[in-house]
Amino acid sequence: MGLRLRLAAVWTPWWVQRRELDRILGATTRALNVLLFINQPGVQEEVVDNDPQLRGGLAKRREIMSYMQSIRVVTLAVSMGREAAVELGRATMYEVGLLLGERARARLGVGDSMDDLVRAARVMYRVLGIDFRVERPSPDRAVLRVSRCALSKWYTNDACLVMSAADEGVVRGLNPAVGMTFSRRIAYGAHECEAEIVVGPLANGPVDAAPAAKEVGS
Repeated sequence: MGLRLRLAAVWTPWWVQRRELDRILGATTRALNVLLFINQPGVQEEVVDNDPQLRGGLAKRREIMSYMQSIRVVTLAVSMGREAAVELGRATMYEVGLLLGERARARLGVGDSMDDLVRAARVMYRVLGIDFRVERPSPDRAVLRVSRCALSKWYTNDACLVMSAADEGVVRGLNPAVGMTFSRRIAYGAHECEAEIVVGPLANGPVDAAPAAKEVGS
């Protein structure tokens, strides 16, 4: 584990977290804006014009980010249909997350171990107000369980479904030999989010672009 990752895992200043949160917001909304512009250019301009001012501390910024992402996903679903919007949105957000993860890997000096991946994910999730734990049932599999997500109370179901693909992309960007797929989400009524992390050849399968709309809460 590199020194930068070691230090970031212990403590990340609030102003660094705010900068990273703004970076994530910018990357995700720009990509969603492109999808809206391609499908509904007039609507895209209206959405952008009505964006709230990005201000306040981390909690307020997370709320604003969740709203901005949600309104874009909802608008996209209205313009092109829910199934197509979710599929296209997930594919796009996966690529956005992949790039964010690759840049974080280089910036933090993330190695190839599962421990480094978990530490880097913890640094990035801290920015988003997300608490999680990881269970390791075998060397090539792990389960990520999110106990608290500051974004879930602001997300629509479809926004959560689309934006979770960015998380899956981030994990692949942090370690190209690892894949992650969510199976439960708090926004759908589950008491915690759950995602399977797979290491090795099985991790290189295609991303499930549009999981079932109805998930089982627990």
